[in-house]
Parts: sequence; structure tokens; C-alpha cells
Amino acid sequence: MEAMLTVLAALWGAAAGLLVPRAAYRFSVEPEEPWRDACPEGHALTGAVRGWLGSTRCARCAAVPVPAAPGEGPAPDAPGEGPGDRAAGPDGTRRTARYAPGVLVPVVTALSCAVLAAATGLRPELAVWLLLAPVAVLLATIDRRVHRLPDRLTLPAAGAAAVLLGAAALLPEHAGSWLSALLGGAALGGFYFLLFLINPNGMGFGDVKLALSLGMALGWYGWAVVFAGGFAGFLLGAVYGFGLMVLKRAGRKTGIPFGPFMITGALLGLLLGALAA
Repeated sequence: MEAMLTVLAALWGAAAGLLVPRAAYRFSVEPEEPWRDACPEGHALTGAVRGWLGSTRCARCAAVPVPAAPGEGPAPDAPGEGPGDRAAGPDGTRRTARYAPGVLVPVVTALSCAVLAAATGLRPELAVWLLLAPVAVLLATIDRRVHRLPDRLTLPAAGAAAVLLGAAALLPEHAGSWLSALLGGAALGGFYFLLFLINPNGMGFGDVKLALSLGMALGWYGWAVVFAGGFAGFLLGAVYGFGLMVLKRAGRKTGIPFGPFMITGALLGLLLGALAA
């Protein structure tokens, strides 16, 4: 039964992860810029939910014929590309019709959902983790690209975590506490807010908002898990930053996207809490 649950969770993660790259592409803009509504060549994005759900390959770009040099046959496809993956740019050079990666994110989402299912089992809170996991992967992807955590995602995620965990607390056989979750969110959010006040250039306010939902998820299993997950995020971020400095790719004041490390640390904390519950 547990093996079947893990497989189903992985399938859910893979399916949900397929929807992440398009949304990540649209959200990955600088502050004050509107969300993207076209591919890099200017073709409008179409699909469900006003274009937020759909493929990461532009059909109009792929439909542009690729001219071959005189005396040559059609250009061979690059590894992993099909006949419709390459098109001609304005200068006659070849370009890809895919405007966002489409493989890594679904794999990461599937693996995250699978390990959460394996650790949590058939407890009600598993449904909460599986719903929040794709959003967390989406946030990590955006932050990695543009060092930004959009309010349109962080604030609804915090609200959803509170409501969903409250619903899970009403069901039998749950292994956490809703009150503890709310206090955990307030504590971790307050801690990140304090760091933001101390050093606004080193800690973004988006990280503060993200900490609310992560703290609630960790707090569900108690204060020890809040501490473990929060500390793991800081440790991972510190190791990454130190590695960049050792490789001379960053200095002491170089900003790094902290969201992915916060999310990874929270995942590790959740796994610890679920296994110990």
C-alpha cells in the first residue's frame, strides 16, 4: 500500500510539475515589470487559464521553416530535439522553439512528492504537502532565475497552508497540531522579518512572506521541526555562498537567491517530522 501511495504521489508530482515551467517563465521578470504574456519572439502565449497553463514550446516559432545553406540538406536536429523544435531567427540563424526548460522541474516535483508520501503515509496532512509542493518548486524556480518571490504566490501559499492544515486537523489520524502550525508560521516569519530589518540588502521581503507558509508546514510537527527545517535552510544557503566565494564567483556582498534553500531546508524538516510522528 505504501509503495502504491508513493508511486501515485510521484505521478501527481510529475503531472503538476509539467505545469510549472510555463508559469515560471511568465513570473520570472524584474520588479515593476508586467508578467510575460508572449514567447521571446513576441508570439502570444495561449492555453488554459488565460495562458498560464500550457506547453513550454511555442507552436508559432516551431512552424517557421528553417532554410538550409545552398547545396545542403535540412540541418540535423540537436540531441533531444525533434523536427519541430528548431526554427529560423530573423538573421537566418537557427533557434529553438522551446522558451523554458521542460524536464528538470517535473522530475524535481515528482521526487519531492514521492519522498513526502513515503515519509508521511496515509495521514491527512499528506494531501496538504502534495498540493503545496508544486507551488514551492515554482517559487524556487522563479527565485533562482530572477531573485524574486512574487506576492501573487507567497501570500496565497501562506493562506492556503493555514486553511488546508486547519482542515487536516479536523480529520482523524492526523499527526500534527494546527495551533502549532500557526505559531510556527508566525515565529519563522517574524524571525525573517527581523533579519530583513537588520539587513534589508541581505534578506528580501519575499523571503519573509515565504517563511510564513514554510513555518506553518514545519510547525505542524512541532518546534523541533521548525528549528531543524529553518536551520537546514540557512546551512544550505551558507554552504552554497561559501562555495561561490571559494570558486571566486561571488564576494561577501553578492546576493544569492535564498528561497530555494529555505524550501529545501523545509522539505528536509518535513521529512524528519513526518518520520518521527
